[in-house]
Amino acid sequence: MTPRFDAIGIAVSDMAQTLAFYRLVGLEFADDADAEGHVEASGLGGFRVMFDTEEIMTSFDETWTAPEGRGRVALAFACENAQEVDRIHAAVVAVGHTSHLAPFDAFWGQRYASVLDPDGTVVDLFAPLD
Repeated sequence: MTPRFDAIGIAVSDMAQTLAFYRLVGLEFADDADAEGHVEASGLGGFRVMFDTEEIMTSFDETWTAPEGRGRVALAFACENAQEVDRIHAAVVAVGHTSHLAPFDAFWGQRYASVLDPDGTVVDLFAPLD
């Protein structure tokens, strides 16, 4: 069997804060997941995003250390339309998360915005322009 790309894993410093952020952009988690060390969400086609606390990371890799500054991974969420990009961006910023790029009409034909999750991971929001 050929390996298939299946998931992205993200190390987080505060699971409850991270899940609250990703609930704002549309991922669903069990209500009691905030206290877990490892949590997953599946999207269309079964692709998964996995969140692990720093404690879980060091439990199986004692040499692991949290990266400094922003990471090298960005997650991208396709929105239904430009208004949804604006709405989600505003909702995320309204509760105190950081806007990296305010919504704008990109030259490549999308409404586009970026926010930062609680650990600085870039989260892109995009939709085709009407």
